[in-house]
Amino acid sequence: MQKFNFLKGKAAPLPMINVDTDMIIPKQFLKTIKRSGLGKNLFHELRYDLNGNLKNDFILNWDYYKDSVILVTGENFGCGSSREHAPWSLLDYGFRCIIAPSFADIFFNNCFKNGILPIKLDLKDTDFLMKEAENKKLISVDLEKQQIISEKDHIIKFDIDSFRKKCLLEGLDDIALTMKNSEKIDMFENHIMKSKSWLTL
Repeated sequence: MQKFNFLKGKAAPLPMINVDTDMIIPKQFLKTIKRSGLGKNLFHELRYDLNGNLKNDFILNWDYYKDSVILVTGENFGCGSSREHAPWSLLDYGFRCIIAPSFADIFFNNCFKNGILPIKLDLKDTDFLMKEAENKKLISVDLEKQQIISEKDHIIKFDIDSFRKKCLLEGLDDIALTMKNSEKIDMFENHIMKSKSWLTL
């Protein structure tokens, strides 16, 4: 998993509430178990018309926002079914951070496991960053200091669980966390094989 420390870039404003996982990545794109290639189908029904043409009225289809790395959105983002393809598609598109007043719990947890930083802020701070994004102002996110910095040096502090922060800073997903204990696992398995040799029969 890619490490997350400091991020500065364009922020895309998505002033919508209750954006569910089917809206993030529709069910017809869930057949793959690969994490790559899903970015082109992110927000598919919002980005494309029935003929597969880009819609001019959706923010991610505007030239400026096509390479956004931060998404600022509304309450209850990621609700609906618990598909891990949702954070996969966001990450594959290029988003490393999502800022919202609230998230669905499962989606929130899945973001951390895939190297995306979801930040919960109150409505006032979210609205401020939404306006910054709409005005095409760059936003910085400093995970170590737990703060968001606007282009005008306005600083917003955010909270994050210390364990999740450590995992993002070090780029540790569930597999990497397990592998950090590989020597202990090997020692345990060798001990079991010697003390309970009948297990190999």
